[in-house]
Amino acid sequence: MKKIIHFFLLATSLLLISTSCDNGFDDLNTSKVAATSLDPISVLNNAIINSSPTTSLNYEMAIVQQWFTSNTGVNEGGNFNKKNISNTPSNWTNYYQNVIKYTNDVIIRTKSDAARSNLYNMARIVAANAFMVLTDTYGDVPYTEAGAGYTGSVFYPKYDNQQTIYNGIIAELTQATGALDAGTKIETADVLYSGNIAQWKKLGYSLLLRAGMRLSKADGAKAQATVAAAAAGGVILANADNATIKHDGNYVNGMGNAVNGSEAANYYLGAPFINALQSTNDPRLSSIAVRYVGATSGSGQTATVATTIAANQYGLPVGSTDGSADLAGGTLPGGGTHYAFSQVDRNRLVKRTSPMFLVTAGQCNLLLAEAAIRGWVTGGFAQASLYYNAGITAHMNQMASYDAGSAIAASVITAYLAIPANQLTTGTELQQIGYQYWIASFLHGPETWANFRRTGFPALTPNPFVGDIPAGSFITRITYPPSEILVNGANVQAGITSVGGDALNVKLWWNK
Repeated sequence: MKKIIHFFLLATSLLLISTSCDNGFDDLNTSKVAATSLDPISVLNNAIINSSPTTSLNYEMAIVQQWFTSNTGVNEGGNFNKKNISNTPSNWTNYYQNVIKYTNDVIIRTKSDAARSNLYNMARIVAANAFMVLTDTYGDVPYTEAGAGYTGSVFYPKYDNQQTIYNGIIAELTQATGALDAGTKIETADVLYSGNIAQWKKLGYSLLLRAGMRLSKADGAKAQATVAAAAAGGVILANADNATIKHDGNYVNGMGNAVNGSEAANYYLGAPFINALQSTNDPRLSSIAVRYVGATSGSGQTATVATTIAANQYGLPVGSTDGSADLAGGTLPGGGTHYAFSQVDRNRLVKRTSPMFLVTAGQCNLLLAEAAIRGWVTGGFAQASLYYNAGITAHMNQMASYDAGSAIAASVITAYLAIPANQLTTGTELQQIGYQYWIASFLHGPETWANFRRTGFPALTPNPFVGDIPAGSFITRITYPPSEILVNGANVQAGITSVGGDALNVKLWWNK
């Protein structure tokens, strides 16, 4: 009996000790200084930073023949017309897994908070931009159920068709931009415009303009109405309002990080891009390019042999492998191998801290020039010429934003515009505008590629390298990420069926 009593007392003591420990456990293991709730403006800032178009080296910029590598292996993609599952997921990772996740969180947390209605609508604008990049890249993607894994327990989101997505993007941009109100709380901590509502409105309407123009061949009536609404709302027409992602030592420019690291010697400007700028005496070539004369290795690319003079630039032939590029490099003035072809200057345009631009005055003016030619905004050819010149001027002035060494003098811009061949000409307006948009969107691979597919300008010769698409054709979409196929297979398969196959040469809905 004594043993039973002793056992009972011991058990009771242990229970009391355990209860005592449990009562204090939460307090002991709860940080007294850590944030328990992150302000949604900080979450939106993460979305904005991840919106920077810095992941397009291996596909978009190669497809439009501006900047690519002759390396095979891990860097293959648009340079060799190949499906490379190491590179195809880049936009998915950047925009869907990051931007959409962050903006969805902000939207859910602020939707019913009248005091933070501006933040709610800013997040909708950032999300709309991300969805545009995603559907322009892959075709059908999750839209109505996107980003709701945590907030709505939707772990296998359905894929929406491209027309549905574009209708949604246009509606979101229209509603969110119109609802922005300078009379309510200003989100001064936002990294894009410091809460400036007038500038956020211009961004929203500029993206609306971009979305409307994307439909120019798919749905002319909706395109016209959308463009007219955007122009009436007021778009970005001056560089002071450009949507600029500022990078620093903590949030580095992804493109700059790549070409200032292990890939420093591997990416070159394409011959079509160099030749086009040289043929029109375009001063932007000297602002963009550098060539290391006679270089035979990366270590030979030194300041002592560098030249930024436009006439001394030579672009890498499209479809070159390292071997064929080495042979071509040996015929360049000063000799060398493929290391002697022109590069984007990584000490000016693509530093680790270089800015990137989501939407610019150069782009918007050129889109309005096209809209004027189409009769979608007033003014006809005369107004189109004004927009055209303003677009070129804005982009040339934008070069100084990268580095003082890339600045173009006003007198040089005036001289360029005075050349008759550089002026808008009746009968070739759309071709000229498309060509200038190609240049004005340089470094924004997704937008350059999208507008090239939409317009067909500039009239580039297809990459001759025989890869995973028929000879004489262009890559018109990027295949779905393998991880998404593995995890959300049934819905991905529905998307594949809808777009017409998971191939690189399948055309998107608006790409007529």
